[in-house]
Formats: sequence, C-alpha cells, structure tokens
Amino acid sequence: MIELDQFRFTLNEYKTPLAEVRDSLDIAGKQLRIRQLEPMLEQPGFWDDVEHSQQVMKELKNLKDTIEEFETLSNQYEDIGTLIEMAEEENDASLVEEIGNELASFEEKFEEFRIDTLLSEEYDANNAIVTIHAGVGGTEACDWAQMLYRMYTRFAEKKGFSVEVLDYLDGEEAGIKSVTFQVNGLHAYGYLKSEKGVHRLVRISPFNAAGKRQTSFAAVDVMPELDDSIHVEINPEDLRIDTYRSSGAGGQHINKTSSAIRITHIPTGIVVQCQNERSQHSNKDTAMKMLTAKLFMMKEEENKAKLAGIRGEVTDNGWGSQIRNYVLQPYTMVKDARTGFECSNAQAVLDGGIDGFISAYLKWINTKEETE
Repeated sequence: MIELDQFRFTLNEYKTPLAEVRDSLDIAGKQLRIRQLEPMLEQPGFWDDVEHSQQVMKELKNLKDTIEEFETLSNQYEDIGTLIEMAEEENDASLVEEIGNELASFEEKFEEFRIDTLLSEEYDANNAIVTIHAGVGGTEACDWAQMLYRMYTRFAEKKGFSVEVLDYLDGEEAGIKSVTFQVNGLHAYGYLKSEKGVHRLVRISPFNAAGKRQTSFAAVDVMPELDDSIHVEINPEDLRIDTYRSSGAGGQHINKTSSAIRITHIPTGIVVQCQNERSQHSNKDTAMKMLTAKLFMMKEEENKAKLAGIRGEVTDNGWGSQIRNYVLQPYTMVKDARTGFECSNAQAVLDGGIDGFISAYLKWINTKEETE
C-alpha cells in the first residue's frame, strides 16, 4: 500500500534525530545521577534541611521525568514500526488510519521534546516575568499591547502554565499602556525568552474612520524569576519608592487603597511596579524581587556578557527595531525578522500558536552560539 510506504519513509526520517536527542540528553549520565541521589533520601537528617531536600527532590523528579518522556517517545517510535510491519504482512488496510494518527501524534510529541532539550541554559527552567509596553501608535498601540497580552496568556494556557498579573495600566481610550505578568511553569522562561523585543503590527485600524492601514509597535521584555539564593547589594538611598492606587479593568478585586508600589533605582533608571496584592508590603516585596532580578542581570552583562541570551539588545520601540512583524492587511503573515520563520495563519498565532516561532528561535540561537 502506498500509504504504508509513505509512513515508513516519514518514520525513518526520525531515526537519526531520535538518536541525536538521546545523545544530547546523556541518558546514561542521568541514570547514574539518579542512583547517586536516591540514597540521599534515606540518610538521617536529610529532611531536616527543607531547602536542600526540596532541591534534591526537584532535581530527581526532573531527571526521572526526562528519562520517562524519552522512553515513551522511543517506545511509540518502535510501536509505529511494528504496526507498519503488521499492516504489510496481513495486508490490513484498516490499520492505515491508526498508523497515521499514531505517526502524527509522535511527530508532535517529538518536536515538543526536542524543544525541551534545547532549554538547557542556566535560567531556562525558571518562571518568566513578562512586561509589555505600548509603543508608537497611540490608542492603536495600546490595543496592540492588549492583543499581545492575550496571545501570551493563551499560549500559557495551552502549555498548562498559570499567569499572575503583577501590574496593569489601562490605555486612555482602549487597550493597555503596560502590563507585567508572571508565567509560572517548568521552562516558562526558556520558552518565552524568544519574545523579548519589539513587535510590529500592520492592519486596518478599527480606530480610524477612514479605514486606513495603521502600523503599531509594542515592546516585550522577558526575564526569569530568580530564587532567593541570588543576592544583589542595593543601597536604600538609591531607591525612590512611590505608592499609588491600583488600577485595572475594574471589578470587586481592584484595590481602592494606595497599596500599589513603584520603585525607581535612581543610578540605573530601572523602574519596577507591582499592584497585584492588597497589601502594600507584599507588593513591595514582589517589586524588590523584580528589581533584584533586573540589577543582577545587568551586573552579569557587564561582567561576563553571558546573559546576552537573557537580556538581548536594547532597542527602540519603533521603526526598524522589530523582531517580528504581524501583517493582517492586505494579506495575513507573521514573520520573525531574526530566524525568517513565518506563518500565514496570523489569527492562529494571535490565539497563542507561537510554538513554531519559539522552536525556530531556539534552533537559531543554538546554532549561532555554536558558531561563535
């Protein structure tokens, strides 16, 4: 059957990539590490040090999960090969649909797993803190910022991540001027670091009665959430702390007291804001963590230049600096200016379907680092 020949050809194309993923994962090394960690759980006093025990358990779980995922993928690969052989030997056309479904499932899972293997940088496993600022374009830009916010929250939902809004500022007429939110989940930063930069939208403006095409910009900043082990010396005299009343879309959860916090680090000009908690103290703690993370990364940039992948280049929020273009009229196309990856289904992208862009970016940055 012609279908079986096509299935076999497609499956064989994954033989080498599957082996390459196994080598890159160092499965044998991970199994050895598991054998080293497991006896620690039985040692007297192990559970007395909560922080250390949690770190060990987290590492152990990640190791086991990785091995299990790879073995599941390998087994699925072998099972599909067996199904193809059975269908040929028995000349059973009823298996064709099942093989096609299994192969499609395998391809999707393999691509996701391969992306995970590229997420090996120091902060990739961390939660992500994302900030979106409306740029050039007035009300249109504020609407564009809200569209991007929706895109990332939809992406997070599909990944099973949770989203926590830290700060939100409405646009004067529509949309949002800025929003900061935290995406919680394994590898959230690793996935979303590709989104840092200026995003450009071209469409017929819904705010223009003449129906003219409008170009708008919004800047996205992404940084990893850092744990308490990261310490940065911050002089209290270098800080200007302002309180203001929480704002947002309205409703019973909006705080009517001045509990929102804005902290300005005077020497660097870095500004962080938080208003998600009712308590001014809690908002201040969160804002200080954000400031610590920003200052830490800035220090790392200056000393090692190793965080180029985290902070990226600082660019203007306007013409010529965009990392990605979203065109809705006169045709639909989303294209990444760095990798060249494109998708003609712009609506699917705006509905959170950015996996292709993330995958292309991770492969691109990986290749770039290897050649430097």
